[in-house]
Parts: sequence; C-alpha cells; structure tokens
Amino acid sequence: MVKITSENIVDLIQDIFERRGAESYLGEQVTMSQHMLQAAQCAEEAGADHTQIVAALLHDIGHYKNEIPESSLSNGVNNYHEEVGANFLEEYFPASVVEPIRQHVEAKRYLCAVRPEYFMRLSPASINTLNLQGGPMNEKEIREFEKNDYLEQCVNLRYWDEKAKDPERKCASFSYYRPLIESLVKN
Repeated sequence: MVKITSENIVDLIQDIFERRGAESYLGEQVTMSQHMLQAAQCAEEAGADHTQIVAALLHDIGHYKNEIPESSLSNGVNNYHEEVGANFLEEYFPASVVEPIRQHVEAKRYLCAVRPEYFMRLSPASINTLNLQGGPMNEKEIREFEKNDYLEQCVNLRYWDEKAKDPERKCASFSYYRPLIESLVKN
C-alpha cells in the first residue's frame, strides 16, 4: 500500500470518488458522488468560503472507510462515518474543514432538537439514520454542542447535506473542485 502524504492525498480522494462514487447513497435517489458534489455546489451557491465548500464535498468520505488505511486514523477504527472521515482528513486539512465533517451528524441531531421544522426537511433515509444516530439531542447535549467553535459551519453543512439529494440536479465534477482542495492541504 502507498503511504499517504500531503502530496498524494488529493489523488487518493479523487481515486475514491472515481472508483466508488457511483455507489448508492444509503437509500437516497442519488449516488454517493452526486450527493457530495451537490453538497459542495450548495455551499458554493450560498457564498461559503473555501473551507466550507471542501468540507461539504468531503463530508461523507468516511462512508468509504474500507478505502482508508487504519494507520491513518488517529483514534483507531471507528464505525461512525463522520468520525472516520474526520480522523482520516485531519492530518492533511485545517480544522475549519475537518470539524464540520466530524460534527455533521451531531448537527442533524441538534437541528432536529432546536428547529423542529428542520425535521420536515429530512428524507425517509435520513430519518432512519437519525434514529440510529441517537435521535434529536437532549437539553444537555444541545448546550454542549452550542459551545462548538464551528457551530455555524456545522449547521450550514447540515443544511447543504440535506439539500444535496436531487437525482436531476446537474453539478460540476470532482476535477472542478480539485484545485480548491489542493489549496487547503497542509504541508
């Protein structure tokens, strides 16, 4: 296996998108790559900064955990895709990219607790995963989550995540975002 470095991390991510991106996305009507590319497009259309666009693009990379070598994970093997993806990316990208990825599932739980209308946006598949992920947060969890330095970015990513499930939506390919991703890789 090739050692992952800051020089080849984007190649690895692009390879994953190209080889595995056409796989179904957990009961949604879009593929994994469509979903992640649409999330990045939503961020871009909202005028988000570069770190938020890249976070939106890579937020579900942890679903490919069998592609991510265990040696790359700072905390060992974890079956939670948000944590797997964040652990994998944190060595190569700034916290402003990684933390919204790490917290995007918690952001769903948070929004369902503090904005009941948000729940109405969830697809049936997202409702199913919400239940598996612990359901809406309780008061203690809400107070703790609101201390997050990246709260606004986490909430934004969550809205883009939910919006990025349109099988008819056209969006740019991974190569469109590659220069942006490369610009954020830590050396």
